[in-house]
Amino acid sequence: MSYPAAAQPGGGPPASMPPKPEVVRRPDPLGRHTLGRQLVIRVTALVALAALLITTATALATRQVLMSQLDRQLDAVTARVRDPAGLWAGGGPDSGLLRPGQPIGTLAVIYASDGTLQEGGMLTERGAAGKRGAAVTLLPDAAVSQLAGVPTDGSKSSITLSELGHYRVVGFRVVSGTATVVTLVVGVPLRQVDETVLELVGLAALFSLFVIGGTVFAARSLVVRSLRPLNRVAATAQQVSQLKLDRGEVDLAVRVPPQDANPDSEVGRVGQALNHMLNNVEEALAARQASETRVRQFVADASHELRNPLAAIRGYAELTRRDRERIPTDAAYAMSRVESEAERMSKLVEDMLLLARLDSGPALDLQPCDLGEIVINAVSDARAAGPDHVWQLNLPPYPVIAQGDQHRLYQVMINLLANARTHTPPGTQVRTDLWVSGMEGFVTVTDNGPGIPPEMAGRVFERFARGDASRKRAPDAARGGSTGLGLAIVAAVVDAHRGTVSVASQPGHTRFTVRLPLAPLAPAAHAGPGPDMHAPH
Repeated sequence: MSYPAAAQPGGGPPASMPPKPEVVRRPDPLGRHTLGRQLVIRVTALVALAALLITTATALATRQVLMSQLDRQLDAVTARVRDPAGLWAGGGPDSGLLRPGQPIGTLAVIYASDGTLQEGGMLTERGAAGKRGAAVTLLPDAAVSQLAGVPTDGSKSSITLSELGHYRVVGFRVVSGTATVVTLVVGVPLRQVDETVLELVGLAALFSLFVIGGTVFAARSLVVRSLRPLNRVAATAQQVSQLKLDRGEVDLAVRVPPQDANPDSEVGRVGQALNHMLNNVEEALAARQASETRVRQFVADASHELRNPLAAIRGYAELTRRDRERIPTDAAYAMSRVESEAERMSKLVEDMLLLARLDSGPALDLQPCDLGEIVINAVSDARAAGPDHVWQLNLPPYPVIAQGDQHRLYQVMINLLANARTHTPPGTQVRTDLWVSGMEGFVTVTDNGPGIPPEMAGRVFERFARGDASRKRAPDAARGGSTGLGLAIVAAVVDAHRGTVSVASQPGHTRFTVRLPLAPLAPAAHAGPGPDMHAPH
């Protein structure tokens, strides 16, 4: 007997440990990939797009209005620069080309017919006393050169002048006082229009951000409130999905509340359909339960009734032993076979009766019991029954106390060890390990036999399932008889103890793992120096 070392803190469970039931957490209504989150994102995106379109349209409309006003202002400036007869009152800075009262930044340029600048290229600016148009200065040469390219057909255009900025300009061909055709270009600055539009866009963008932020909070609240009925329906479906519907009597009392099953709404129709489905499932489960009850009752009654005639057959067959020397050899052999088969049939009847009782609700005597003692006794009996196998036992250095029926758990171990002995050839090593993880005890039975074929691994715990195609049977298996119910009894007993049993097999390595809840004792009763005892590799 050997003892596995205590697992170090932070070590993971062994690969053969069966998975624990998944803990279902309540989903976040606005979690990733949820309908609520998608709705919030799409509503917010729609509002943001609407705000962008409104801001753009408002900015364009405002700019158009301001440009119309500026064009009228440009027309007024042009009218003041030109005399009523369409002639230009030319001259120098004091000639009246740009008289006081013109908007600040208004410019006027006169070009000769050959495109050269005549006297008069000037720009109004704020005077020293702060009066509008009180001072007039000459234009920069670069701006004068740019203005020379302005169309002279009277159409208005926008241009960015060097050192001056953005301007709205218009050009004309006029006749001067000397009957000479000259080109007159007049312009007013677009700075105020640009600043106004820019401020409007900034305010609209700030307002849009507030609107989008408010939309996010409002949409979250609205979507969460609107999806509550759907979440309640989903919670009902999830609750039903956690019920075990594979066997036994099932109570399907869970239903969608009436307020969530109103067919006037989409969610109500889903809730109503779910209720109808649950009603149908409940009726089907009730019919199945009634059928299973009748079958179990029949099996139990038949098994019970078969016990007496089988006992009589075995008794009469045993009586012939004393006279077998005086009867023919064939008759003696036949009577020995009758006795052997009667014994095997009696065991089969007992197993069937036990399964019927377990299916109908096991009457277990649940008491704290030492799994170590059960495993030791079972391995000792298996060693006596199969001396041609190599038996190994690993136990922890402390008692492992489980809450169970000691007689039934002993039967579980006997069946697992008998299965390893029956389906593996002589000389096979069979190792039994007992270990603890958390508040659960684990027993593993591992052999190095031929293994279980993959197509049989999922059915080994079914009744009358055999893996004889791969796992060889012992020479006396046909007589001693495996009934095909041993592992089914293991699964039924372990399930009645609220545990699990699983198998992992490949050629040369087959392991059965039994998980059982430990008794509610002090932690010191289950653990040694380390936090867990893990199965050896």
